[in-house]
Amino acid sequence: MSGYLEGVLVLLSINVILAYAAALPLSAGQLNLGIAGFMAIGAYASAFLTNEIALSMWLAIPAGAAAAGVVALAVGLPILRTHGIYLALATFSLGEIIKAVFLNLDVVGGASGYAVFDYAGPMAVWLTAIGVVVFMLILSQTRFFLYLTAIKNDATVADLFGLNTRNLQLAALTLGAVIAGIGGGVYAHHFSFVEAQYFNAHLNIFIVLFVLLGGVQTVYGPLFGALFFTAVPELLRFSDEWRFVLFAALIIIAMAWRSEGVITAKLLRAPWRGKTPEGARP
Repeated sequence: MSGYLEGVLVLLSINVILAYAAALPLSAGQLNLGIAGFMAIGAYASAFLTNEIALSMWLAIPAGAAAAGVVALAVGLPILRTHGIYLALATFSLGEIIKAVFLNLDVVGGASGYAVFDYAGPMAVWLTAIGVVVFMLILSQTRFFLYLTAIKNDATVADLFGLNTRNLQLAALTLGAVIAGIGGGVYAHHFSFVEAQYFNAHLNIFIVLFVLLGGVQTVYGPLFGALFFTAVPELLRFSDEWRFVLFAALIIIAMAWRSEGVITAKLLRAPWRGKTPEGARP
């Protein structure tokens, strides 16, 4: 495998992890624009543990993800008092605060960045992404995922049916932060360097676009969105200066064609399901 293809697959794997981190809150109707902040916590915390405490990378990355989850749990209750665009603004502000903290934290290099000594090879990144996909496939078959969908469709009705909507939304936000922390950990240990400027608003927007383009109706939507945003710009390299014009045009066409996301529940439904066989009674 060429180094170029290897690098693209690594980037795709990290994007897949981040797409699912944003997809979980979106499944409950929460637009989280602070995913990059939770990714930063996972990256810096795991890097600090491997550098300063000599903890194994495979223990440090889950520990960093847990730290991201703890932060999400701590700030989740006050943040979830807001709704809609105000929730998006609150999570965006949280992400910017986290970035600013690491930008001024000298113990992890501050604005100069932080070198990471332990190295996670491409295979480790790929296996981590596969593990996240498998976890999400399993989670999508549980009542928890069904409850999140019910809350997204109508939180008031879900509450009337006895669902604890606030706790379920908090669980989705926290679990999404943990997955983002895992993505940050593998990112830091693969590229061997972390800088706070990377975890910016631009990255947050792209992560959410992965999910909005792919769709949140099925577990395959975020996977498709990450694949689209990673692979298509590379496939369009032949067009030189028109590359991003064509890419933007494809996004517009995709969203006009599938306003709810490219991968919908109806698209995945078997074409014969729901039809009455010829000659049979309805």
